[in-house]
Amino acid sequence: MVMRAVVQRVSQASVTVTGDGGPRVVGAIEGPGLLVLVGVTHGDTPEQARRLAAKLWGLRILPDERSCSDLNAPLLVISQFTLYGDTRKGRRPSWIAAAPGPVAEPLVDAVVGELRALGAKVETGEFGADMKVALVNDGPITLVLEV
Repeated sequence: MVMRAVVQRVSQASVTVTGDGGPRVVGAIEGPGLLVLVGVTHGDTPEQARRLAAKLWGLRILPDERSCSDLNAPLLVISQFTLYGDTRKGRRPSWIAAAPGPVAEPLVDAVVGELRALGAKVETGEFGADMKVALVNDGPITLVLEV
């Protein structure tokens, strides 16, 4: 299958979760950096997570065609099952192609772990939570990656 990510070059980004204690920021970066929404489908593997992390770390979309690895730029990685929403029929998306949480969460964690192993500063969202994502898209630059 294909692990999917939407990548945005940002000057800043944050993710907030509302819980019993009220809203709290669970991840935030100051750029230049990348906001990465990661979608996992059935059959995705840790090898794909490794390849996605390597691609993100070396992707030359920051100022002056540099990468996160060149600038030691931060990444904010957020799980996003809706990247596998199917809207071809009717008006209500189907989520059948999105991997269930017990499959998706370890693979999103693997992307984060691989990035950190490469030396990246990585912030994250909170898997399964209702998150509010704020960002300043720089460029704007937005890409869809599939590995």
